[in-house]
Amino acid sequence: MSTATGGAFGAGKAGAPFDPLQYIKRPQVILRAVSSLFAIIVFGCISSKAWYAHACIMNRDDNACGYGTGIGVLAFLICIGFLIVDAFFENLSSVQHRKYAVLADLGISGLWTFLWFVGFCYLTDAWRKTDKGSMEATHGKDNVQAAIAFSFFSIFTWGAITFFAVRRYRMGAQEAFASGYDQDPNASSPYSSFPGSDTGDPYQQPPFSQQKEVPDYQQPTY
Repeated sequence: MSTATGGAFGAGKAGAPFDPLQYIKRPQVILRAVSSLFAIIVFGCISSKAWYAHACIMNRDDNACGYGTGIGVLAFLICIGFLIVDAFFENLSSVQHRKYAVLADLGISGLWTFLWFVGFCYLTDAWRKTDKGSMEATHGKDNVQAAIAFSFFSIFTWGAITFFAVRRYRMGAQEAFASGYDQDPNASSPYSSFPGSDTGDPYQQPPFSQQKEVPDYQQPTY
């Protein structure tokens, strides 16, 4: 099994001590923390006052409230999960395991960027169709507008997380390509020289090609 002894996918060497200060300075960690805060605001606002008399105040579309709450809760849990992965990422000694973690980050972050975009459009359209003068709309107007606004902000934070995941994956792919094709200048030739060679030339003339000198012929006397 290959090990990440020299660092891979933008991380340091495996087994390095955990540095909390460096951890919280990572762009991915900051973005995940902000995204988790936005997710709390979205599902918190919808859960608290987006429902009135057991009905969603956004055009009485229960699916709109359910969608906003669902992606908000899942986004929060995903952020917490990947914050833990980021904390232990450098301790993953296997390059293959690091690759799986980066690919999971890339796929899920890209998916949630799309889902937040859909959620923002869905909630905005449902609120646009709502009768603003009704008691239901007045009851939770500020909460719904906050949920819509932070759904919009979440598109950019998750998009940025996806960008960093793509960059980390490309970095790991380039390192794997370079390590696979770099040749060791100190590597010995696979062709050994003939025994007894003092010149170091692995392609010297074989000993069997040298012929013994034939002695001069002398005519016999009678």
